[in-house]
Amino acid sequence: MVSTRAGVARALPIALFVVTLSAALGTGSHAQVSSPVQAAPSPRSAAALAGALDRAARSHAQHPTVAGVSVAVVRGDETLLHRGYGFVDLEWGVRTPLDGGASYEIGSVTKQFTAAAILLLVEEGKLDLSADVTEYLDFDTGGRSVPIRRLLDHTSGIRSYTEMSVFGELTPFALPRDTLVGFIEREPFDFEPGAAQIYNNSAYFLLGLIIERISGTSYEDFVTERLFRPAGMMDSYYCSESAIRSGRAHGYDAVGPESLIRARYLDHTWPYAAGSLCSTVGDLIAWNRALHGGSILAPASYRAMVSPVPLEDGTRIRYAMGLAVDSLAGHPEVGHGGGINGFVSQLTYYPDQQLSVVVLQNSTGPQGAGALANRLAETVLGPITEPEGVPFAGALESLTGTYSGAARGQDMEVQVTVEDGRLTLRSGGPSEVHPVHRGAGRWDAGRTRYLFEEEGPTGIVRTLRVDLRSGHYILRRVGD
Repeated sequence: MVSTRAGVARALPIALFVVTLSAALGTGSHAQVSSPVQAAPSPRSAAALAGALDRAARSHAQHPTVAGVSVAVVRGDETLLHRGYGFVDLEWGVRTPLDGGASYEIGSVTKQFTAAAILLLVEEGKLDLSADVTEYLDFDTGGRSVPIRRLLDHTSGIRSYTEMSVFGELTPFALPRDTLVGFIEREPFDFEPGAAQIYNNSAYFLLGLIIERISGTSYEDFVTERLFRPAGMMDSYYCSESAIRSGRAHGYDAVGPESLIRARYLDHTWPYAAGSLCSTVGDLIAWNRALHGGSILAPASYRAMVSPVPLEDGTRIRYAMGLAVDSLAGHPEVGHGGGINGFVSQLTYYPDQQLSVVVLQNSTGPQGAGALANRLAETVLGPITEPEGVPFAGALESLTGTYSGAARGQDMEVQVTVEDGRLTLRSGGPSEVHPVHRGAGRWDAGRTRYLFEEEGPTGIVRTLRVDLRSGHYILRRVGD
């Protein structure tokens, strides 16, 4: 059994907190120009819907890259699916509880709890989102102004520590957190604050330190007392690499397409406020009800948490405060994914349906939590019908070229060509995408958006923006 169940894309300690939202040349849509529309679903009974959800989850769990998975799909007060599949422990052959009650490391799903904690401190008048980070921490910004709110949406420009080579050397050790802060502040900024967006674990690490300094209590205690308990999350906790926890799923990492090893060691000093919380599907359903139902934050704070702030040049982004904001099948969507050694997760909410979808998985791999969560949501919401593209009035050749710029951990290079009369994009390999033109310079490939920008009186395209929801990369045409 152990040799036939596999895990994730990158199983190295440095590959933490992967947001399972979209890849650089992945999927995307944009509600402001045109959105996928919902085809009228065939009427089905609650039992038929539950059966379809169960079949989707069961099929996912049978894939050789999945050890085990717990799933919950709840619409209003109606529980459509709440159960576990596969194994929480492969070595002993311990199956996932049928009620899905195992606890998992939730990785970057942690970020929304950190964001909510920050907003509680704002409500109490103890913190100002517009204030510079240096008002609360001894951190060298190199003379730049970095507002707290720019930490929350990955637009600070500070280098993410999970993309720093030194981080791999720190992961096994429980050292003072100031050790990592020192490494972070010596790194150059990826961009000027507010100029772009690159997914950033350093920002949430710093937010955890701010919470502790202002509140006078540990991050773990603050989250437990101010968030978990009010939401009724009695089985959630700060993860530990050593503590014994009843019902905890064991994590696994992939070493090939069909084999697993136990999750590589990571001291939970480091994921911290960016990714160190553990929870269950039941508790995360309770969290969605409390957060989106108004039990955690004041209305103004909640609106801020789910409202993305544009970049300094006015460009819209799709990430607010610990949550990505998008749409699926024409329905507003708010959520976040997570990835950490041995675990992947997805927590999503569709406000117009009061629909929550939770997927927690104890193995990492190409068969991820986000894909299953989308499939479950589509089962409830109805199939997605992509709108027709808008004809491109110009010459496709005017968009071609090689574009390069800063991205997560390294520069991104996108090659744009015209093949068989279609725009073709390649990035970092032989795979290609053929985006659909949506108008106003925007092309979509699933959930990923590509925006070509003209410059100067001649209208020459020199910039390509790549919008991944969790990242907004600004690439310049090579040679310009």
